[in-house]
Amino acid sequence: MDQLREMAEQAREMAQDARDAMPPRMPLELDGLNDQIRDAIRDGVRGGIGSGIGGGIGAGIGEGIGAGIGGLIRDSIGYAPLMAQARGMAGMAGRSGQSDDRLYNAGHSALDNHKYDEALGYFNQVAANAGPRADAAWYYKAYTLNKMGRRDEALAAIAELRKSYATSRWLDDAKVLELEVKQASGRPVSPEAESDEELKLMAINSIMQSDPERAIPLLENILKSSQPPKVKNQALFVLAQSNAPRAQQVIEQIARGAGNPDLQLKAINYLSQRRRQGTANPSLLPEIYGSTNDVNVKRAILNAWSQSRDKEHLAQAAKSEKTADLRAYAFQQLGNNNPGQPELWPIFQAETSPETRQEILKCMYQDGNSDKLAEVVRAEKDPKTRKVAIEVLASQRSGSSGDLLVSVYGSEQDPQVKQVIIDHLSNDRSAKYLVALARNEKDSKMKIRIVDRLSNMHSKEASDYLMELLSK
Repeated sequence: MDQLREMAEQAREMAQDARDAMPPRMPLELDGLNDQIRDAIRDGVRGGIGSGIGGGIGAGIGEGIGAGIGGLIRDSIGYAPLMAQARGMAGMAGRSGQSDDRLYNAGHSALDNHKYDEALGYFNQVAANAGPRADAAWYYKAYTLNKMGRRDEALAAIAELRKSYATSRWLDDAKVLELEVKQASGRPVSPEAESDEELKLMAINSIMQSDPERAIPLLENILKSSQPPKVKNQALFVLAQSNAPRAQQVIEQIARGAGNPDLQLKAINYLSQRRRQGTANPSLLPEIYGSTNDVNVKRAILNAWSQSRDKEHLAQAAKSEKTADLRAYAFQQLGNNNPGQPELWPIFQAETSPETRQEILKCMYQDGNSDKLAEVVRAEKDPKTRKVAIEVLASQRSGSSGDLLVSVYGSEQDPQVKQVIIDHLSNDRSAKYLVALARNEKDSKMKIRIVDRLSNMHSKEASDYLMELLSK
């Protein structure tokens, strides 16, 4: 025991000697990290190597780095910018695989919660991706930088927006923001500072109930300002709840594109709600749909028609829309909201593109289409289209779908199509229909496949048929 204590004391002395002998800074290439994080890692490595003499250098370094960073984080709880940066660095790799829409929405969520470092990270990624949301991301990057007191960078972001996206609909908002940035004093802006605009909105909402003519111009001014998106959204909401003609006129103007693109999508949604209530202009959404090339706006209108079960305009879009993704979305909305989907069948019959015909079939999954799907399977010449029809038919839960598949199988000559039917019936554990196929199958190899599937089913129909084969 004494010998063990002596060895432990020697190890502690060696560790202390090693720490004392370490240079004040190790030449690690960590310049890209925050200075405080870099220092913590270096200190942890120094301490870890010393500990490593007694307990293993590898384990010591790992423990030292963990302790160094852990201590830094514990000591910096009150230092919000550093904590936000550490979180941003840790989450950046995970965010890199997200879509621009998700990153953009996450940026708005962070902005609403005054987490400006996080918001800036999200908007930076969307801007760098140079996708459909890039111009909006540049605007909100400038807005966020201004909130953080980094006004020169905010002006540079506005200049980049103007240079790279000269026709962007965010330029009007950017002009207002630029003026505010330039007029601001040199005093740093605290990220935690709260605006009183939300209190103003509460007051305006109250005035809206008693004197809407007075409140509406105030709300219009907020929508034209560079206020936070949360405040603008609330202003739009207050207008949308009003039946005052001027309020509805403002909503319609923004839905046509008078505001920024984000507000336009929200205005379209409010118009959809009023249309379901029978209080909106029924010709407005078709007019906007026909006059815009903005995919997001068109998708929002298709969704509005779907919510109001407007089969007529959905069918028109499904027939005439030139953008493949939007046309497929129109097919989906018809399929989701219209049992039996009678509008889809004539579109399918008139369509010549195999790929588009397959997209339409995928939306005909309602049970009322069984007969039409069976007709496609029997008459269609394109093998891929026939395969899709079988897959959709097999996915239906009606009692007739199994009988139809057995009927199709009996007249089918293509082994691959027959195998698709076997696979679907097997996946659905439809022993009754597989037995029917096996009884009439003349091809020995195909029959063996069916029997193999039946042998893995625990059902009375399968067991009875297998016993019947054994008795022969």
